[in-house]
Amino acid sequence: MAYLLGQVRLCAFFPFMGLSFRGFCFNALLRNCVWTFLFQRFDSCDFVTEFYHGDYIMKIIIIGLGTIGRTILKNLSGEGHSITIIDEDRNKVESLIETYDVFGVVGNGACMDIQKEAGADDADLVVVLTRSDELNILACLVAKKIGAKNTIARVRNPDYRQQIAEMKDDLGIAMIVNPERETANEIFNLVNLPSVAQIDHFAKGRVTLVEIVAKKGCSLIGETLISLGRKLTAKVLICAVQRGDQVIIPSGNFQIEEGDKIHFTSDARVLGDFLPEVNLVKSPFKHIMIVGGGRIGYYLADTLSKKKYDVKLIEADRNHAEELAELLPGVTVVCGNGTRHDLLIEEGLEAMDAFVALTDIDEENIIVSMFANKKKVKKTITQIKSEDLYGMLDELGINSNVSPKHIVAGSIISYIRALANKKGSNVLALYHLVNNQVEALEFSARRQEAFYDKPLKDLKIRKNCLIACIIRKNEVLIPNGNSMIRLGDNVVVVTTHKNFDDLNDVFE
Repeated sequence: MAYLLGQVRLCAFFPFMGLSFRGFCFNALLRNCVWTFLFQRFDSCDFVTEFYHGDYIMKIIIIGLGTIGRTILKNLSGEGHSITIIDEDRNKVESLIETYDVFGVVGNGACMDIQKEAGADDADLVVVLTRSDELNILACLVAKKIGAKNTIARVRNPDYRQQIAEMKDDLGIAMIVNPERETANEIFNLVNLPSVAQIDHFAKGRVTLVEIVAKKGCSLIGETLISLGRKLTAKVLICAVQRGDQVIIPSGNFQIEEGDKIHFTSDARVLGDFLPEVNLVKSPFKHIMIVGGGRIGYYLADTLSKKKYDVKLIEADRNHAEELAELLPGVTVVCGNGTRHDLLIEEGLEAMDAFVALTDIDEENIIVSMFANKKKVKKTITQIKSEDLYGMLDELGINSNVSPKHIVAGSIISYIRALANKKGSNVLALYHLVNNQVEALEFSARRQEAFYDKPLKDLKIRKNCLIACIIRKNEVLIPNGNSMIRLGDNVVVVTTHKNFDDLNDVFE
């Protein structure tokens, strides 16, 4: 197996060093030997300097290599951290070691010996994402017991929600993630803002990154960014536009056309003023139909009903439908196949304000969402698990989609970046836009740089990069050419370039 340091593969040195089995413990010893050898032998080499590039290297253990674990690994693999993976499936471990050049241990992640073998005793963070809530909690307890500094556990069972929240600190768990609840919260935000296709947050919620569609009647159509800057009282910055297959980081003379998908940043408090100013406010939604009564459907229906929405939930399994009817007294629960068009019509699809497809099969979700669009439902929201399908969603008219693995992976990665920032890293948050063609990053301006205290118009910013927002203490600044970056600011950058890890990367 290959271990990657900077741009150099050390295949010839230790071909077996990536993988470890119970009773075959080369990981910790080899790791320490290799690091000592490399920094004594190659301290002045370029690849060592590149690997550090001013960032703090965290030691991270990931236990459980399901879809969320693999998504986190994929996102972190290029950031230079020392990562070890643990899973009982040998094939998964071997495959991911080869793909991402990480360390791997095959075994039960809740076992103390396995965790010690993986180096959890001095890890900065242990993330536990197996299918079992109980095993996840136990693995976090073990990790804290042997010396791990921070732990994250996935806990999905609604029965544990209250007690885990109350006992989190006692258990030594820094963060509890529930993919289904977080996805339901994301969908609720989209229902609550009818004009918004997607929404993300920077600076602990003070800055919003919003996607809207310039539909007929929107006053943005035909305007350039310069003319909008003169006309709009609500200050936002349009930072990326998708027009068909084309992705544009716009300049001041860029003109908006009908059908454009527009991404903009704003102070979270200004969003409510901007949408009506550009004729993108729709009347509040009232009637919501959900197909699929799994955990996401349950959490969403519960939240919507408590906010006085009229909710109809369709679930195919009779026993589960009866259980949902008892748990959700404020929701109309229908037992039936939600992919049947005649049932949807019979249950009032055409009178719905929003339709949410949450079955376990992506293709079914796409088909019923297309049917809802054809019946002129004002908004459809579609659960999509497979990344292979993302490329066709726009052509099928599916503008709002959610992915549980990306939502919870994003939460965990944001926590990891915040933790790394405390120890020296500069990236606080990262979001992928337009099918991963654009990155939006929040940097911390923590070290003195030559480009501070100079107007942005006087700086050489790389092509396809945009300074989208500056956060200065409690103030959110939408920048113009006269704006300056100062020491201590947080800066949001939107770019089509990949793997930026420092604010310096933005400038030529």
